[in-house]
Parts: sequence; structure tokens; C-alpha cells
Amino acid sequence: MNYTKTAMLLAALTALFMGIGYLLGGTGGALIAFFIALAMNLFSYWKSDKMVLRMHHAVEAHEDNAPEFFAIVRGLAEAADLPMPAVYLIKNPQPNAFATGRNPENAAVAATTGLLELLEPEEVAGVMAHELAHIQNRDTLIMTMTATIAGAISMIANFGLFFGGNRNNNGIGIVGAILAAIIAPMAAGIVQMAISRTREYAADRRGAEICDHPLWLASALGKISRGVGKFENMDAERNPASAHMFIINPLSGARMDNLFSTHPSTENRIAALRAMEQNWDGTYDEVDDYGDDGSQNAGPWG
Repeated sequence: MNYTKTAMLLAALTALFMGIGYLLGGTGGALIAFFIALAMNLFSYWKSDKMVLRMHHAVEAHEDNAPEFFAIVRGLAEAADLPMPAVYLIKNPQPNAFATGRNPENAAVAATTGLLELLEPEEVAGVMAHELAHIQNRDTLIMTMTATIAGAISMIANFGLFFGGNRNNNGIGIVGAILAAIIAPMAAGIVQMAISRTREYAADRRGAEICDHPLWLASALGKISRGVGKFENMDAERNPASAHMFIINPLSGARMDNLFSTHPSTENRIAALRAMEQNWDGTYDEVDDYGDDGSQNAGPWG
């Protein structure tokens, strides 16, 4: 994973935020925007998991209310040598999942009831391995911070459009405010898209390594992609800045919030996983993964 590129993209988001502050309030506005961005980053660092989980009305899962799901996550966490994350369920018919948290010691994974109803246990394992890969790669913190700043850019730009900018700022005034309101959210969307796409491919690969079966995730992605369009995720529609955290884009595409896709092509992701399977040098024995009746076992997390 290219951490230098990620750092540059985050810096670009902060610069955009400061640039809009300058357009609206000159040097003072840029300084205020910088400190606001800093405060948002600190808030996201400490509260990102709780904020996102509350946003999507997630309820904690455990061995009593979701034993199979909990066992899958526990087995995968052990396979990845990760601390056991908090496990959450989201009552939503749309099949989807995400991970959040500032580090592996303070992380959570969440899946919708629609995902657990749609997928086979080994496909659920593939999805949760992908989410654990995000935690292991420390993607969850970066992606949440990016969403926070990108959302703030759109908010401050729209604020500038209504209030006309600073008339004393080198004559920019209303023109600068209009440019900020139109261009800045688009630029922020491009940066957010670039961060998410890079990390999704990396998490797919690491997730396949964690569960030891690239095709489990490939199969799950195909089903989720087809299922997402059948159900509207109203919590995601109300909070589009969190859309890039899901394994598949949860937005309907009916709003401007979905102008920029935050995920790479599902077909390309599946193709990459299938290519990975063809060259797989993992430790599993394909014959041993099937029972005497021909049914596939889900490994230690089944």
C-alpha cells in the first residue's frame, strides 16, 4: 500500500479546506479552516467508531444473539493475529458491511442483517476477512478522517455560496464563493475516491489471505453487488460521507452524493481475486475443504 500517496491525498483535502477558508475569509479564514480541520481530525481519531456505528443504528452482537457470525469473526481475527474487534449488527435488508476504529486494539466490524441472510457462511467469512484487512492495514482511521474532512469541505463551500464570501478579499467575493461551492466538493470527491479505491484492492488481497480462499470473497462481492441495488439504505443516504467505508457502495445513485464512485469496479475486484486464486500458494488443501457429502466447510470459523 502506498502510504506516501495516502498522506499526499489527505494533505490535499486539508489544503482544499484551507483554500476555501481563504476564498471566504482571506488569511484569517484559512487559519480558522486549518484549526477546524485539525479539530475534526482529533475528533475523528477518538470518536470515529462510535460516530459511524451510531449513524447506522448498529447494535452490538455477541455469542448469545449472533453465535455463528460472532464465531466467524473470532476465527478470522485469530487467523489474522488481530485482537478480537467489537462485532455489530445493522438491521437493514441491504447486504453490506464495514469496519471502523482508530487502531486494531479499538476496532469494530459491522454487517447488515441483509448480508447475513444472503450469503453462505464461507462468503460471510470472505467479507469479514476483507474488513479485518482494513483494520490490520489501519485503513479505518484514514478513511473516517477523509470522510469527515470531505464532508466539511462541502458544508463550508455551501455556506460560502449563501453568504457570498469576503468582499474585501482581493475582489473575489461572490465569484470565489460560487467556485468554492461548485469545484471544491468535486475535488474532495476525487481525493476521497482515490483513497478508497487504492485501499479496497489492498483489503481484497489481504482479506483473501486471511480467510485462505480468494473465491469466497469473489463470490460474496458478486452477490452483494447484485443485492445492494434492490434495497435503499436510508442511513447511508442521509450520511453519504460514510459510503466509502462499506465493502460495496451503499448509495442509490439518485443524488449528487453519488456523482463520484468511492469503490473500484466490482467486476475488476472479482477478476483480481480469481487471478489470485489461479496463482494461489496458500496453505489450504482444496480437497480437505469439502465434506464427505460434497458440501464445502467454512474452515475453523464455520
